[in-house]
Amino acid sequence: MLLMVGMVIGVGIFKAPSLVAANTDTAMAFLGVWLLGGAISLCGAMVYAELAARYPHTGGEYAFLMRGLGRLPGFLFAWSRMTVIQTGAIAAVAFVFGDYATELFSLGEKSPALWAAILVVVLTAVNVIGTLQSKTLQKVMETLLISSLVLISIWAIIVGGASAQPVRDASADRSLGLAMIFVLLTYGGWNEAAYITGEVRDARRNMTRILILGILLVTALYLLVNIGYIAVLGVGGVAQSKAVAADVMRILAGEGGAKVLAIVVCVSAATTINAAIFTGSRTSYAFGQDFRLFTALGNWREHGSTPANALILQGIVTLALIAAGSFTPDGFSAMVAYTSPVFWVFFLLTAATLFVFRARGGGEAPAFKTPLYPLVPIVFIAACGYMLWSSIDYINNPVYGPKFGNLVLAGLAILAAGIPLYWFARK
Repeated sequence: MLLMVGMVIGVGIFKAPSLVAANTDTAMAFLGVWLLGGAISLCGAMVYAELAARYPHTGGEYAFLMRGLGRLPGFLFAWSRMTVIQTGAIAAVAFVFGDYATELFSLGEKSPALWAAILVVVLTAVNVIGTLQSKTLQKVMETLLISSLVLISIWAIIVGGASAQPVRDASADRSLGLAMIFVLLTYGGWNEAAYITGEVRDARRNMTRILILGILLVTALYLLVNIGYIAVLGVGGVAQSKAVAADVMRILAGEGGAKVLAIVVCVSAATTINAAIFTGSRTSYAFGQDFRLFTALGNWREHGSTPANALILQGIVTLALIAAGSFTPDGFSAMVAYTSPVFWVFFLLTAATLFVFRARGGGEAPAFKTPLYPLVPIVFIAACGYMLWSSIDYINNPVYGPKFGNLVLAGLAILAAGIPLYWFARK
């Protein structure tokens, strides 16, 4: 459960609240969307718990889609994970690293993008050389991160900062759909727990506890953190902040406190990105093993024991996305626009496989069945459909559309390009 919570709680909670606050009217609405995000994630976790109970093997969504809907959806998922979902997520976290690293030392006008690119190059090179991530470092950093969030939040709630809270702009355009995109992005990662089902003791029972109790813990922590943010900055101040946690610490403990927090966020971001680079390259390696068209990705470099080709391609794609994001007003928001529609397509399709398995009795007799079936999976699929529509509707938003609309189309175009590529790969 700690591993699953660690997959969810990365650096999103240090960036996304500002974008959520910009798209909600009041403090109650701001906290309400975070609670709603937890409820939607809980529905999804119960669906995934049954899928994992039916197929307790490493592979996650790729395995569910291949077994439930066939090779084309499985191929498109692996292709999109390699070119949009995983690389876009790495770039998004790298931009958050860049924002907080700039708090420590600015590299000029493009400082966030430059810091993001430097981190991706360094960590990709480390993985190519063969230095694997330290599980001990991951555990220490997650413990430090969670403890810091709890302590800062309680401190912020006790101290407050009403005099520093700016007035909201009542005329600004706001969108519940956009707020939910950023909220559910911050909750993202719980589904990655499905990739470890093959390595969990008594997975058919324990994956249920891992997914459901983990989501409840994350929801409680996110509510506590956001209450702390608005206690100090107010919703208006959160909306205007580029590095909300650093701004809160600046008020609570001065510049020294802000810099200490910036270091914690940067190390946490680096740890998250290192793990994403490590796992993402292994997915591409497996893709190369399954489809001859991508044989080069399936080559294993014996010296250092790494999938070097997959790592290098992943790094190149990520750097290209960082370069594209550097020409937008906010690189993190740009990567959200690029990845979200594709991400929600496959979330929806994966949830739909539960109906397929129920209809034909696929997999092992599950130790856990989704409660209130079919209501819970229908609610989750409906939420996925709404988020997919909201992600595409990014284009029509008067604030975000002109800035990031082209990236929405780019992500969908790359997904669509996988269809003819699949038919070619079959040959």
